[in-house]
Amino acid sequence: MSGSDPSLTSLFTSEHRRLDGLLGRFLAAAGAADTGSAREAMRAFDDALRRHTALEEERLFLRKPEEKLLPPAQEGERERLFRELALEHVQIRELSGILLRLLEKEDLSSARALIGNLLSRWDAHTAREERDAYPISDSPEGPPCSSA
Repeated sequence: MSGSDPSLTSLFTSEHRRLDGLLGRFLAAAGAADTGSAREAMRAFDDALRRHTALEEERLFLRKPEEKLLPPAQEGERERLFRELALEHVQIRELSGILLRLLEKEDLSSARALIGNLLSRWDAHTAREERDAYPISDSPEGPPCSSA
C-alpha cells in the first residue's frame, strides 16, 4: 500500500491553522464580552471541527463510523495511535459542543471558564497529529489498516 497523498496531510495541517483562527475569533469576542460574536465563532469552529475530524478519520485514520474505540485484543503501534487520536476527536468535539450550548444559553461566563480545557486539548492533539500521525500516513507503508 502506498502512503496517503501528502497534499491531504497538508490540507489537514492548514485546516488546523484555520480552526486555530476560529478559536482566536472566539477568544477576542469573549474578551470583549460580545456573546453573539463569541457564539458565532464557536458555531463556525464546531461545524468546521466536525467536518475536519470526520474527514481525517475516514481518509487518514481509515476508521469506519461503526468501529469502537476500545483497544482490540491485538493492536499495533500505528493502529493504537490512530485509535487514540480518534478518541481525542470525540473528546474535543464534546467540549466544543458543550461550549456552543453554553453560548446558545447566553452563558459567556461558563464558556470562558471552559475554553482553557478545549484549547489545551486542541493544541496537544494537533501537535500530536502533525508530529506523529501525518508522517506515518505519508510513509510508503501508508496509514494503518483498519481492523474491522
